[in-house]
Amino acid sequence: MTHDTTGTNRQTSPLHPYAERFEVHDTMPEHGVAREQILSELREMSTEEDRKGDSGRVSGSIYSGDHDHYGFLVEAFGFYAHANVLQRDMYPSATKLESEIIAMTASMLHGDDDTGGLVTSGGTESLVTAMLTYREWGRNRKGIKHPQVIMPVTAHPGHDKGMHYFGIEVIKAPVTDQYVVDLDFVRDHIGPDTVALVGSAGTYPHGLIDPIPELGQLAIEHGLGLHVDGCLGGFIIPWAQDLGYPLPPFDLRVPGVTSISADTHKYGYALKGSSVLLLRPKSLRREQYFMIGGWPGGMYSSPGMGGSRSGGLIAATWASMLSLGREGYRRIAADIFRTADEIKAAVRSHPELKLIGDSLFNVAFRSDEVDIFHVNDALTDRGWRMNGLQAPPALHFCVTRPNTQPGLTEAFAHDLAEAVEYAKSPPKPIPTSGAMYGAGGVQPDPERIFAGLANRLDAMHEVGPKDGARPHSHL
Repeated sequence: MTHDTTGTNRQTSPLHPYAERFEVHDTMPEHGVAREQILSELREMSTEEDRKGDSGRVSGSIYSGDHDHYGFLVEAFGFYAHANVLQRDMYPSATKLESEIIAMTASMLHGDDDTGGLVTSGGTESLVTAMLTYREWGRNRKGIKHPQVIMPVTAHPGHDKGMHYFGIEVIKAPVTDQYVVDLDFVRDHIGPDTVALVGSAGTYPHGLIDPIPELGQLAIEHGLGLHVDGCLGGFIIPWAQDLGYPLPPFDLRVPGVTSISADTHKYGYALKGSSVLLLRPKSLRREQYFMIGGWPGGMYSSPGMGGSRSGGLIAATWASMLSLGREGYRRIAADIFRTADEIKAAVRSHPELKLIGDSLFNVAFRSDEVDIFHVNDALTDRGWRMNGLQAPPALHFCVTRPNTQPGLTEAFAHDLAEAVEYAKSPPKPIPTSGAMYGAGGVQPDPERIFAGLANRLDAMHEVGPKDGARPHSHL
């Protein structure tokens, strides 16, 4: 039952499904709620929500799915759950843990003695930090006041966010018919204000690796930085070569690559909230350090965006990497690559569908004969959660550990066949699903899409829908 001190009625919505099941806290309670009640509510919600991810029918999102592994990481987290690693005099272990996370990642991605790094809160912070680094490097080393970065249209929007925050002009390069960056466009648009190029390994939409050696050569020729976004693929594709899969060069072995990001909280199987940004040479890391003197609180310095940071997340990330080891990562990667091969075979069995590239782990497909979002609607009705893409309209199945369960690919093949048949003569002309990052789909509406997105973001940060409107401020 809902207890609401405001006198208005609560309504449930897709973002607030618990509004009528549990008490909604508009204000801090006068007296503390019993711990067992709190834990009971959390247990009930999390158990229900985990069922979908644990089923193996979800693209991406849940990368490990091993609850024993989660329990181990939570135990490691608990030793430092209260620790703020900003205070290194109190928690010098953070230097051991963080530096070893960086060193292990650098080793995996073929860094050298002049490779430095940072542990960040996730892929977006890694990308934003990389963009800030190149802005500062361009200003401090080359005197560029209005820096530009060239990146493919398939590069993650986290780059755009960084350039928006830091006043960097972005030049979007188109992709070829193979959906990797158009090198001729990049070459033709390098100018005096260009500070860096961007490539992906692999791209979020299609899991493909941009031609990193060629981008590296352009970076060397023009004295530019080159960031490789391996946030999604950085902890999965490095194992391909060991497992006998062809792998184009993409990491710090490539001349011209000056930074690369890889998310430990994706295929590194750590808890959410951690990523690694590597920079070469090490001196590049200093471009985004923040230091200030003369503050009454004392000299201030910060190695990255964050100030206070959780020692628990650093401990859990370190524990994940050590407990799995290279053998563990290879073993899981082999299962994921095998599963992706089986999914690709299912897609290829339908002449109505076309694969986009040949990713090792992220199977993207489109259609010229049926509306791909009708296919998605039918898959959704059968319990699958694919990711909708645009430009071109497509779906992808980002294969993770839960998808490697026995029988899952056979079930997907069966349901995909039914979904294709459904899409040939759907009962309604407009599909329900569409392309929206981080959600299960949204009705396409070009004129109102941004207003709808803003409304959704608002709703995610409010306690729940109510009858009646709140008063507006004067702003």
